[in-house]
Amino acid sequence: MKRCIATLLTLLCSQATVAQQVDPEVFTLDNGMKFILLQRSAEPNNVAVGWVAKVGSVNERPGITGLSHYFEHLMFKGTNTIGTNDPVADAAFTKKESFLRDQMLEIVWGEQYDRFRSGEIDDPWDEQYDTPKLAALRKEIVETMNEHRSVIVKDEFSSVYQKAGAVGMNAFTSEDITFYINGLPANKLELWCWLESDRLQNSVFREFFSERDVVHEERRMRTDASPTGKFDEQFNSMFWEASPYSWPVIGWPSDLNSYTLEEAKRYFDVYYRPNNLIGIVVGDFDIDATKKMIAEYFGRLKKGSPPPPVPTIEPAQKAPQRLVGEVDAQSQVEVRYHAVPFGHKDSYAFEVMSAVLNGRTGRLFKSMVEGEEIAASARVGLDGKKYAGAYSFKATVKGDSTPEELEAAWYRELELLQNEPVSDAELQKVKNNIVADQYRGLQSNYYLMIQLGFFEMFGDWNYINTASDRLLGVTSSDIMEIANTYFDTNNSSVAIYNRASDAEPLDEELESFSPEQRAMVQQALNDLENVPTAMIGTVIDNIKTQSSGVPQEVKVVFDYLIKKLEERLHQESDSVENKQTDPDEDIIEIE
Repeated sequence: MKRCIATLLTLLCSQATVAQQVDPEVFTLDNGMKFILLQRSAEPNNVAVGWVAKVGSVNERPGITGLSHYFEHLMFKGTNTIGTNDPVADAAFTKKESFLRDQMLEIVWGEQYDRFRSGEIDDPWDEQYDTPKLAALRKEIVETMNEHRSVIVKDEFSSVYQKAGAVGMNAFTSEDITFYINGLPANKLELWCWLESDRLQNSVFREFFSERDVVHEERRMRTDASPTGKFDEQFNSMFWEASPYSWPVIGWPSDLNSYTLEEAKRYFDVYYRPNNLIGIVVGDFDIDATKKMIAEYFGRLKKGSPPPPVPTIEPAQKAPQRLVGEVDAQSQVEVRYHAVPFGHKDSYAFEVMSAVLNGRTGRLFKSMVEGEEIAASARVGLDGKKYAGAYSFKATVKGDSTPEELEAAWYRELELLQNEPVSDAELQKVKNNIVADQYRGLQSNYYLMIQLGFFEMFGDWNYINTASDRLLGVTSSDIMEIANTYFDTNNSSVAIYNRASDAEPLDEELESFSPEQRAMVQQALNDLENVPTAMIGTVIDNIKTQSSGVPQEVKVVFDYLIKKLEERLHQESDSVENKQTDPDEDIIEIE
């Protein structure tokens, strides 16, 4: 369950919601770690806690893509006191595994890559092509990792939290950020301070080499098994010509295979130092006592050198680009434009323009879903990252319509925005919704904590207070200006996904969701696939708890997940009941 639902849903919530005035206490330790403390009694005796590492895939380079996400996994493996019953033996096993893996990499990067480039073998990483020496090393490292498990206390880090009443423990990685989050009883704040500072100070990167198999499987479920996953990666790499946003957050498979422990330690020492971290506490707690605990535990972390900048600026696109593929899903289209990063002066007009177009009362629904009835769903959105941004129109076809028809319908809507001012009534409706979002954004400690962490990572937590005025100040002229400035054909990239002739039957309810919502559902269902039947009820309760106070576009996803989990629970319960009553079930045939 860890890292599944929150991974994308919290990203959506944190960027979609604008909260009203909050007044946290902000302070910085001598080692440079900043803390944002917001005291509120809306959820008595509970706190939402988290810390942000200002690092994501944008900070990587070819050869180590996906390493930021890999650390998200490793940070749950424990420390030299949590997660092992023999720290000395644990360290010895890790050292031996690193020694063996380095020898394997020397052979793969050398002899095996030469064989691959010459055409002798199809894949230098495939063990069926191992040389005798490589096969022997592979056998030895597998045996060592199996022995290593004898001194590992599996999931002890998570278990300590769960026994203390924690709910919602999770983490997620994006292009710009890695975020570790939790919900706790207020009287367990000291436990959080100790555990989190301990894994920052004493992480041992346990199971460093075996965990890559887990991430390969995660990649298989989220990318390879997704109808559009591999195409989305190709489209993204095509869209970003020079920016490090061009590679996937989970990384390329060959890079995932190539991590070394030494490289990982260097990366950790740069990006997981306190001067690159932000801690956030929101809820019902004592400010003075908490500050004292934070200073005691997190103050022991040693300051590092400033992380290097991300200097590459995406060059202006010179010509339109197009990708066409066949998918095992309903046909769909995306039209994407280079836009602006988060907090750019034009980002507010983009957000208001999106509000005019989106939703059941927005222009896209009225024209494409209800009007022409050519789309099952249609929406637009600004993906404002830290160093650059993109604006996308995404739609799924309905009936016999085609992606090209949806693309043409989008251009017609865009032409209206470029040539006709949005009416005062339309703008006022959008701004009324912005005011409503201010209230919804304050209902949950959990999502308020995430917003504070995100906005501070982007530059200033106070965005949560200032954004609403900037959004309310957007005029129809501002919208016309950005519509004419950024939506040039030469600045566009189009992805056309046609439904394959042999595709599986459609889930009509799922197809009515936007592409982003379907992606969230698919990811969550993949992650939940191996959850034991006995845990499904607990998972459903957790999803219901997290669904309070979220925007409607997220709540419908939660509701769909709950429905699917309940269906699975009933099916498996029926299966057990039938097994118990079937008189032939005990007959065993031996062939």
